[in-house]
Amino acid sequence: MIRSMLYATDLGVYAPYVLQHALALARSFKAELHVVHAVEPMGPFGESLLRNCLDEGTLHNLRQRQVRDVLATLEQRLVQDLREDLADSGHDLALIRAVRVLQGEAAQVILDQARRLAVDLVVMGSRCASGDQAPALGSTASRVLQLAHAPVYLVPRPQVELAH
Repeated sequence: MIRSMLYATDLGVYAPYVLQHALALARSFKAELHVVHAVEPMGPFGESLLRNCLDEGTLHNLRQRQVRDVLATLEQRLVQDLREDLADSGHDLALIRAVRVLQGEAAQVILDQARRLAVDLVVMGSRCASGDQAPALGSTASRVLQLAHAPVYLVPRPQVELAH
């Protein structure tokens, strides 16, 4: 029985398409839906630039405050986008129990949230890269599929390109 689900979004152009799959499943199972988006930490180049310009104390305070503020802003924006996208269907919006934006490597954030929330199903896109050269299965989807404790529902990119 599926009672709770985790929808992992990359906020890309295909995210609304994947969301519709997650909502359809949540409706059919009468399950609650948790939404998560991962923000990758700053890379070594950015860290190096900041270290050259700021002392360690200032850098630490900046990291803590800025990361917290950015994550909170992204989370508020994601909630607002969901409200706008689902305005015509209040019932679908009611299925969403929580929206989280967390910092970390995407696959690890998804796996951690799935475990912490003890969800019965993870829903995500099969890849975020575009173009014919992109692999059929992205690295994040591959890692989640291999390591998840719950079943994973992968949504492939639509065959027809979506309007931007």
